[in-house]
Amino acid sequence: MLENANYARLAKRYYRKRQDLLALLEKMKLWPARSGFLHGLKTIERHGEGAVLTTHCGRRFLVRNSRRSRAARWLRGKFYQAPCPACAVPQWKLDKYGATFFSRRQGALLSNKQRKNEF
Repeated sequence: MLENANYARLAKRYYRKRQDLLALLEKMKLWPARSGFLHGLKTIERHGEGAVLTTHCGRRFLVRNSRRSRAARWLRGKFYQAPCPACAVPQWKLDKYGATFFSRRQGALLSNKQRKNEF
């Protein structure tokens, strides 16, 4: 990871804090596993209110679309120990993820459903 001084040079991205998990996953293509590894997502197959995530290392996760889930909190808080060695998440993607900020009052809305309900 880059040091905090180098993050200032990267383009900062702002997203709303209360996003649906699947909208956030489709945008970032990263999955924080319970083991502490940050996996790169290969495919996201939506099934109603849930989805099946397939990582680049071949693991599959069944997830629910939730704003308050462990994965959503870990993505917003950037909690992970190391990137998955089998997924080979590139350094530029980790740097871009490190320069992403989540705010309640400003930032991009990721889903059309939320845009319709807010106005």
